[in-house]
Amino acid sequence: MCACVVLVVGMVAAINLAVPMLAASALHPSASALVWIVDTYVIVFACLVIPGGAAGDRFGRKGVLLAGLGLFAAGALVSALAPDVVVLLAGRALTGVGAAAVLPNSLAVLLHAVPAARKPATIATWASMTGIGGVLGNVGGGLVLAGGSWRWLFAAAVPAALAGAALVARIAPVSSRHDRRIDPLAAVLLVGASVALLVGIVQGPEAGWGSAVVVTGFAGAAVLFAAWTFVELRAAHPLLDPRLFRIAGLRSACLGLTAIFFGMFALFYVNASFLQYAKGFGVLGTGLGIIPLTVPIILGGRHVALLTRRIGLDPTIALAFAFVGGGLLGLSTSDTQTPYAGYAAWLVVTGIGVTLALPTLSGVIAGSLPPAQAGVGTGLQATTREFGSALGVAVIGTVLTGKFAAALPADVGGHTVAQALAAAPDRAHDVVTAFVSGADAGLRVVGVAVLVLGALVVGESRFSRRGKGKPSQGFPFPPGRLRTGATPTPTEHRP
Repeated sequence: MCACVVLVVGMVAAINLAVPMLAASALHPSASALVWIVDTYVIVFACLVIPGGAAGDRFGRKGVLLAGLGLFAAGALVSALAPDVVVLLAGRALTGVGAAAVLPNSLAVLLHAVPAARKPATIATWASMTGIGGVLGNVGGGLVLAGGSWRWLFAAAVPAALAGAALVARIAPVSSRHDRRIDPLAAVLLVGASVALLVGIVQGPEAGWGSAVVVTGFAGAAVLFAAWTFVELRAAHPLLDPRLFRIAGLRSACLGLTAIFFGMFALFYVNASFLQYAKGFGVLGTGLGIIPLTVPIILGGRHVALLTRRIGLDPTIALAFAFVGGGLLGLSTSDTQTPYAGYAAWLVVTGIGVTLALPTLSGVIAGSLPPAQAGVGTGLQATTREFGSALGVAVIGTVLTGKFAAALPADVGGHTVAQALAAAPDRAHDVVTAFVSGADAGLRVVGVAVLVLGALVVGESRFSRRGKGKPSQGFPFPPGRLRTGATPTPTEHRP
């Protein structure tokens, strides 16, 4: 199960290493297409992870897990063989559907397989794989891409997924099914709203912020999110009940997790290109170059609970955002002359913030819901993480593209480094300087955004406690349950 988690989470990080190769490939993707190649997988993954868990409850967790691994392999194969950007995006979307079926059902299979006494340790091990997966995705992706082609990254995922499916088929137990209704309309509306929002963000620099496609994207996102809320409020058993966000602690912690992953994956997107273009690293060196970020996570994660008990919840969260936002702002001062040691030091600073944030905010989400809704909390954490990741890539990609195009000399065209280098190979220094300018601007925007969002998270947390004397508790059950007098069972909302 842990290997399955590492596979689907690692793919989120590994694709960033391939961005320079993709930009210079025969597909000739535009700057916005590069962002979509990264984000299509992530946004489909984010929006379908809760429906994927519901499908496992309804049709059998082992069967849905196997189907997810099959879809993941099929999507990776389509991506590896893609003759153009459209087919590549279709393959990425299919891979995201598979990942959404794999992640929640891997945990559900584990919880069914182990005795009650081992469940806390099992959950902790499974959760740690979501962090380790990002590291292994960078390192493993670097090893694969060192062969010279972006297609190899997707090709390598095919046998890995099939091997995982063979092990699941042989080892994983079959669990009971539950008659839980799946609402495909809600899932479609959530995916549509998220894609429309990203269209508005990503297409802005190329199409113009007042263009029809951008305005339609933002307007469509607002309408579809409203429609999703209406559908879920009327459902007797919603996949993700919007009433959950009445709980102040849950609401602020979800915003916090979204903000942390917003910053982390914005950094991943820029880091891969920065180390290759500005520092001259090879793709393997680039994969290894992100490791300083993970050192605090590996060494300090077990001490976070002790720190929280000593200084309090709000100060711990405030420190987390200060380190992440400050680290991103520090990284924004890097240029071609900055030694890697200085760059790595700011990665460590950012990693300290991530180390403080992840267990603390995850604990708030888990503690805001009754035990019977533990599955909802797990699914909500996965959704907010992936949604924040997609937004981070979209926002920094948008800022980078706009600033890069503006900083290029007038006689050098292109919206990507590869396009500019192809048009003016003798102006490589000017092109790289423009890229570094765009990357620094993007990191500054993201760093400030993380600090502002962190202030909102801490402010709401303090305000809710001052107003009520303690964190908000309780779960507002849907009208269907209130009318029937039914209470939820632990399996109804398992992710």
